[in-house]
Amino acid sequence: MVTTTLDTATRQPFTSRGPLSDAVLRRLTGTERDRALDALAGSAVAGTADVVRDDDIQLALFTLYASAYGSIPALAADLEWDPALIETRLLLEAGLEHAVRAAVPVPELPPPTGDAVARALFQLTSDDTGPSLSRYLAKRATAEQVREFFVQRSIYTLREADPHSWAIPRLSGRAKAALVEIQADEYGGGRPDRMHAAIFAKAMRAVGLDDTYGAYVDDVPAVTLASHNLMSMLGLNRRLLGAIVGHLAAFEMTSSIPNRFYATGLRRLGHGEDVTDYFDEHVEADAVHEQIAGRDLAGALAEDRPELLPDIMFGAAACLAADAWVGGHMLTAWEHGRSSLRRLPDHG
Repeated sequence: MVTTTLDTATRQPFTSRGPLSDAVLRRLTGTERDRALDALAGSAVAGTADVVRDDDIQLALFTLYASAYGSIPALAADLEWDPALIETRLLLEAGLEHAVRAAVPVPELPPPTGDAVARALFQLTSDDTGPSLSRYLAKRATAEQVREFFVQRSIYTLREADPHSWAIPRLSGRAKAALVEIQADEYGGGRPDRMHAAIFAKAMRAVGLDDTYGAYVDDVPAVTLASHNLMSMLGLNRRLLGAIVGHLAAFEMTSSIPNRFYATGLRRLGHGEDVTDYFDEHVEADAVHEQIAGRDLAGALAEDRPELLPDIMFGAAACLAADAWVGGHMLTAWEHGRSSLRRLPDHG
């Protein structure tokens, strides 16, 4: 059967993982609107043993966020603000936020000055003892594991920077200028081919993968969706402005060195610049971004709005925790000779 462009734009983009994600997908693709979504969402949150690793909850929340981003063409634009879907999102966000706050204590607060906050964030990230996925890729990863790494990363990186961009209209002054400076680089500085998402897409094609956004949603585990959902939740909710700023600061502060290791591992396996370009770009760019994010963004925001300092530090700690959850999942699978994916994608 030949799939037309219309079919591609309107068909269900990925497979549901339970009654809640099925109902959300059906509603957003216009195939069914009758089920009581709030009841399904409430039951799912109340009944799960682990919100972060619950496939049905995380896929439902991912789908709701995809509607806000406009990243999946099949999701109807006129349902973005559907009251039942918004209520469902609020219920799921409450469950996710509660789980993350329970697992990630707010670090000790520094004085609300730019230098003190920057030093505290650099200390927090340098003290991080999470699993080193980058060192594994540099020294041990197989070609198949590298493809899995790209599949896992595609959920965020093909939309790189978008979750943090929600903060731009909520900031002002020095913090706003700093975030725009960082995001301008993320979006290529006016060159579409140098957008970081576009460079990553090029690398995916070079290793034989589909660079269509959402192509591998069916393949990744709930914890990978949860990492992206955490960013989206922090970015989309104005009350969590401090947390998304802290998240970005930690994200940038833990990027440059790992990307150097990723590039080393890719070269070890014989990949050329078409694959390593994305990672080489981040070695230099994020060494600059971490300084801006720490002092001019997070530090300035803490000075201007000291009441946001606890959430700035929480957002940074949550970023490190979510990265550790995903990295730990992947390394545990590989060290036991298993795939880190729910299923192996077709590389043809």
